[in-house]
Amino acid sequence: MAATTRPRILTGDTPTGTLHLGHWVGSVKRRVELQTTHECYFLIANMHAYTTRTRTAPDIRRDSLEIVRDYLAMGIDPVQAAIVLQSEVPAIAELTFLFAMLLPFNRVMRNPTLSEEIKIKGLGDQYSFGFPLYAVGQTADILAFRAVGVPVGEDQVPHLEMTREVARRFNQVFCGVSEHAEDGDHEKLGGVFPVPHADVGKVGRLVGIDGLNKMSKSLGNAIFIADSPKEVQKKIGKIFTGRQSPTEPGDTNNALFQYVDAFIHDASRVAELKDRYARGDNIGDGHIKVEIAEAVNALLEPMRERRKQYEGNDGAIVAIIKEGTARANTLAEETLRMAKDAASLGYFTRRIDFV
Repeated sequence: MAATTRPRILTGDTPTGTLHLGHWVGSVKRRVELQTTHECYFLIANMHAYTTRTRTAPDIRRDSLEIVRDYLAMGIDPVQAAIVLQSEVPAIAELTFLFAMLLPFNRVMRNPTLSEEIKIKGLGDQYSFGFPLYAVGQTADILAFRAVGVPVGEDQVPHLEMTREVARRFNQVFCGVSEHAEDGDHEKLGGVFPVPHADVGKVGRLVGIDGLNKMSKSLGNAIFIADSPKEVQKKIGKIFTGRQSPTEPGDTNNALFQYVDAFIHDASRVAELKDRYARGDNIGDGHIKVEIAEAVNALLEPMRERRKQYEGNDGAIVAIIKEGTARANTLAEETLRMAKDAASLGYFTRRIDFV
């Protein structure tokens, strides 16, 4: 990828298995749109996976490759966007250590995303020291690329606020930027880092087929992009609303209609469904689920076909990762040098070669 003046974005995923519809509507759809207009880096955060899965390292490697297959299936173009492996970008680890000096421990633990993961994963107080450190590492993931925007799901917005705090604090402490400076002026005033903003998709948080919780593999309520048409139909049929009769007026703010809004693109049809459902005009949940399943399968079919091209070909996936990571290291090393110089840590330059 040649040097560009396009706005730069960074986002990514911790490898936990194949991606699902929640990833698509929450972030990946937006990435596909942005890759033609922005300089894009999409990170496979494989080191973050070690915070809770250290004993299953081979599975993390497998899942890292699977996510890349899903990226390609969903329409990420590795020519336009760099797909980056976190563990092969050493600048991220160095910046994590430096940024940890700028954040009080209590501030890290108040991160609502971190607190929610501790609760959902049932970690209690048995998590490793690396688990809260990964919240700091996520700030380094973003700032290593000096990204101005981060396509994220709604649940990740609070974490991005900590990244924004780190950018401001670094620029104030080491670059002399005033604490009263506007976020958009930090680089112009001599700051190393831009203060990034969240770019949330149209549907910031897709509820799972249980109708209650965010779609998640660990909760067993996800529809995966590799699911067959029959699997999609079966899963959507499980969406629970509590409505008893097609003549009972329904709440169009329920989980079922979140899927209508996300996947049925005919605005007049969506309006008709909502009107009839709200009035109880002889339209059942089952009828709407059939329409949703048809729309979801229409979305997923080309993704399934693209994914088949890379099944069983780990070599091709690794080559894509290697090329994207090499591009990423050029930028991340430049950022690290700038940060070290600002923090009086710059003694000499280094070069990272991929062979």
